[in-house]
Amino acid sequence: MLTDPIADMLTRIRNAHLALHQEVSVPRSKMKEAIALILKAEGYVEDYSVAEREIKIALKYLKGKPVIAGLKKISKPGRRVYVGAQDIPKVQNGLGICILSTSRGLLEGGAAKDANTGGELLCEIW
Repeated sequence: MLTDPIADMLTRIRNAHLALHQEVSVPRSKMKEAIALILKAEGYVEDYSVAEREIKIALKYLKGKPVIAGLKKISKPGRRVYVGAQDIPKVQNGLGICILSTSRGLLEGGAAKDANTGGELLCEIW
């Protein structure tokens, strides 16, 4: 049984990048779909497709190197991390993004700051 499905998704993406795979498959959930949508919108993955039970994410490479240099899960089952709109961190001095779970759904850090909404800090991607 998985205790943290978001951490599992990030680990699968990280491992697939290290093995230079073209795509990775993760079990489907609405939250993972929203994360995949944010990753595509921000240019970290080529595309994603949703099947009945899984999400296939097409990974993106530039000159043979992965676009995603790092993924870090911030809020964990044993320690939830919440931030206000003014406390949303800059990831790698603005070169990365953070994903928040807010009352308005999953938002990228900049969008959450613009909407003046805080929430649970899920992960950082750079």
